[in-house]
Amino acid sequence: MARDARGRQHVPALVRMRSALRYVIVLALACCAGVALPQDPAATTAQRVAREWLALTDAGNAAASWDAAARQFRNAIARDGWAEALKQWREPLGALTRRSVLSTSFTTSFPGAPDSNYAIVLFRSAFANKADAVETVTLERESDDAWRVVGYFIR
Repeated sequence: MARDARGRQHVPALVRMRSALRYVIVLALACCAGVALPQDPAATTAQRVAREWLALTDAGNAAASWDAAARQFRNAIARDGWAEALKQWREPLGALTRRSVLSTSFTTSFPGAPDSNYAIVLFRSAFANKADAVETVTLERESDDAWRVVGYFIR
């Protein structure tokens, strides 16, 4: 390697560029590694079912959301009771302006409920009258293998 007037070694520019390029490629690959991972099909299905059910509640359609809910949900609250609860808690929030999935998790036990297959989908949501909310939709995989909503909570 060449040395300058002070006796220091000079690394040729081409070697420095190759080194920098390798660093940039490794950094780019590390940053993007998680982006291309496929999502669990069960999570995708649970999220889709939760969104479809939430669309009914967003429209204020208590009867349809009650009909689409799991047997456990329908046994816990009468259709008229659900309509009143939806009117009391959801209607004041106003129109939905944004909703995105925060997380999806699965469990086989849930406090106060029989053992089964449950999915808990959390959404970060914004409404006309509440800028930042977290909606929790709990679903159960019923005996026909379909996911249906057993619980809904807005915080």
